[in-house]
Amino acid sequence: MEARREGTAVTKKVLMVASTFSHIIHFHLPYLDALRQRGALVHVACGGEPAPIHGADQVTALPFKKKMWAPENFRAAGMLRRMIRREGYDLIVVHTSLAAFFTRLAVMGMKGRPRLINMVHGYLFDEDTPALKRTVLLAAEKLTAGVTDLVLVMNRWDLALAQRRRLGKRVAYVPGIGVEPSRFQSPEDEEQGERLRRQWGVGPEGFVLLYGAEFSKRKSQSVLISAMTRLPERVTLVLSGGGALLEQCRAQAQALGLAGRVIFPGYVERMEPLYAAADAAVSASRSEGLPLNIMEAMCCGKPVVASDVKGNADLVGPDETGFLYPYGDEGAFAAAVERLLQDGQLCRRMGSAARQAVEPYCLERVLPQVMEQYESLL
Repeated sequence: MEARREGTAVTKKVLMVASTFSHIIHFHLPYLDALRQRGALVHVACGGEPAPIHGADQVTALPFKKKMWAPENFRAAGMLRRMIRREGYDLIVVHTSLAAFFTRLAVMGMKGRPRLINMVHGYLFDEDTPALKRTVLLAAEKLTAGVTDLVLVMNRWDLALAQRRRLGKRVAYVPGIGVEPSRFQSPEDEEQGERLRRQWGVGPEGFVLLYGAEFSKRKSQSVLISAMTRLPERVTLVLSGGGALLEQCRAQAQALGLAGRVIFPGYVERMEPLYAAADAAVSASRSEGLPLNIMEAMCCGKPVVASDVKGNADLVGPDETGFLYPYGDEGAFAAAVERLLQDGQLCRRMGSAARQAVEPYCLERVLPQVMEQYESLL
């Protein structure tokens, strides 16, 4: 890529779009830097709460709303269409299902449109999704497949679907967006983790389960809260994050008499001390792309107990790095946790295996693979 910075030569211009600013900030800053290092001008357009984005040459706020057919989303598509025509981008990279659909809608029928990559962080449906919802979501993908030059997927199920249904002109697999193991090696974080355990009232024999995720129907925190009634008093469940169902989950824990055993730290900027405080990571998600929270826990050498759904199943080797249980089955979840409680050696062995198993998903390995795909369209 030749660069136009400070009015020099012609450059490549890249637009990155997501439903929220936080998505770009949490997952894609290394890729903005990598594009800029290769001489590209990088613009970012997002919905949600506006925030500064390091590494972006230009940032645009869009009026995206979570409700698919909200008028604001069509207004966002119009804004994008005008911006794309004005800026003359060479490449558009879209993230998150809502932003991906309305950005592709914006370029449909556009003469001389930019090349477009849809990075799928998990299609929001699978074979167990109700037929009507699956049909609608799949129809949206098929409608926009003609303007999708490349689909990047992160798990086996999504890869097979995108290839079989031809949801883009080309389909490729990448191992997520990368996790950085060096973030989880700080003695200070270990000390903070110990302080958190004391703060939560966790004794020497205590066992801490950690699930960091947005409180939503898809993430299913309520399953884990219910399962806590089946587990011994020494087990503490930490549910970090914010979201629409946070207060409902608080009320559920209170009603079940679990107020002291289910901890709600809220949104946490730095998860490292919480991983240090945890004995195991858990997930109750209905579906995933390739969950970063599980990869981060594996970097920290934690065994994982997760719902047996796409994304989770790509990372967790049953009886090797943790346990998979049928989605929504709180009894099976509790039984898996009991196995870790009863066998400290098993817990340590799984944690060690998890640290090794996550190596292919580390940022230093993943970033070159993703950038190779980006550059294939530049």
